[in-house]
Amino acid sequence: MMKSKKVEVEVVDGEGLVALIGKSVLLMCANYFYAGVLRGVNDVCVLLENPQIVYETGVLTNAGFKDAQPLPSEWYVQIAAIESYGVTK
Repeated sequence: MMKSKKVEVEVVDGEGLVALIGKSVLLMCANYFYAGVLRGVNDVCVLLENPQIVYETGVLTNAGFKDAQPLPSEWYVQIAAIESYGVTK
């Protein structure tokens, strides 16, 4: 039988998605990718301003995406669907 090892978790305020508010982000989700300016974060969802659905990123170090279509208004994305995220150019 394997023994479990205790791990201490440190909670850092203002880290994670909250640290990216006001920045252009790419949210890589289970089914689709979304890009836009992160305007809000709560326990359930995030709010994107000037949102785009990204069908093809192209080279991620380039400015802009190969195929991204604008969404009609501010857009909410459920946090449970987000697999990874980061700041974009």
